[in-house]
Amino acid sequence: MATDTRKPFADHEDNVGNPQIFTRNPLETNPDTNLPRGNIPNTPLASSSIAFLLGSVFALGAYTFIFSEPASSWWATYQLGFFGASWALFHWAEFAVTAGWNFEKCSVDSYLLDNGAMYHVANGTALLEYLISLYLMPSSKSYPYVSSVGIVMVIIGQTLRSTAMIHASTNFSHTVAFRKREAHRLVTDGVYGWFRHPSYAGFYYWAIGTQLVLQNPLTFILFAALLWKFFYYRTRAEEKALVKFFGDEYINYRRRVGTKIPFVP
Repeated sequence: MATDTRKPFADHEDNVGNPQIFTRNPLETNPDTNLPRGNIPNTPLASSSIAFLLGSVFALGAYTFIFSEPASSWWATYQLGFFGASWALFHWAEFAVTAGWNFEKCSVDSYLLDNGAMYHVANGTALLEYLISLYLMPSSKSYPYVSSVGIVMVIIGQTLRSTAMIHASTNFSHTVAFRKREAHRLVTDGVYGWFRHPSYAGFYYWAIGTQLVLQNPLTFILFAALLWKFFYYRTRAEEKALVKFFGDEYINYRRRVGTKIPFVP
């Protein structure tokens, strides 16, 4: 791991009367690679605002999950509360883990909120199916064991993904790398000894779990199909690059360790 030897700010005595001596605000997230798309301002203000909003959604969702009662508003269910809290926690954790263990790639895009229109359409569709079916046929959401299985899957998926990102550290990237960096090494130990793409597997089971929590049969199938297609083709492209980077070392690793994602070899 390379060490940033740039001095983020000079001693206080050196700064008196010379504000230009500051070379970089330590709160700035200007990545060396994975440059932000620019759709969300890459500023401390934007990042802190996003963190505040995600924290608010998490707090409201967690409160609803813990304290919801059947006699409360028809839509304020523990299922919807858990979905909102887990969604907010996921996006906050993406940024937090990147900032803590992979700062050279950290930017406002690390929240993964600018993740393509289809991602937001899928989540919006899930909410729409849940609310419509809950209003028209509340009995369709009355299988607590299904939601319990989903809660366990969400927790396992989130833990697996965050653990993978922490363990890989600077070797992890939110985008597929087609050019090998000098410091890039192949990670095959830890959680990578059990899952060939643990961050992908973690997200897969996290996303599928959210639909079990909501007891959404239609979007459960939709999520499973879309995620399979996405990860199937993404792993093909990524592994082609990894074979180019690491040769037989990666080929042998791929032979030993599976993805643990259904129908993604």
